[in-house]
Amino acid sequence: METPVLKFLFHVLIYLNINRISRPILERFDICAEAAPVSFYELNQENAANEDSASIRSRVEMARKIQKKRFEGKKIRFNSRMGQSEIKQFCKLGREEQAFARQVYESRGISARGYHKVLKVARTIADLAGEENIQREHLAEAFGYRTLEEKLWG
Repeated sequence: METPVLKFLFHVLIYLNINRISRPILERFDICAEAAPVSFYELNQENAANEDSASIRSRVEMARKIQKKRFEGKKIRFNSRMGQSEIKQFCKLGREEQAFARQVYESRGISARGYHKVLKVARTIADLAGEENIQREHLAEAFGYRTLEEKLWG
């Protein structure tokens, strides 16, 4: 039986152990996302606006086709494998997006490696949305997947 004390101790153990991971190691993860608990009410909603698995699969297949075409003739197949030259070529930002990225980069103290990971994830999010260009909302979502670093190291 889970009590509040056991739940608290569990979270303390996770926090103590995750703090053992150095920042340079954690920066190598493309996505670090926390999942909020789902309430019983949310589980039992009849008209929940969730995307079904078939729709998700369709978007993923479309994104993979986009990436296959993008990297045709190159040694890489996926956005996650892009190097500096591919990032410059395929992750160009508009003026508004660049200003937003600069603001978040500077305010959160993200490393260069972390920023490049954000650009690759944002490119993938844009692909999943069927967008040719990375937009502000794609960047915002990608930056959101890097919040664990901020929680651990401020």
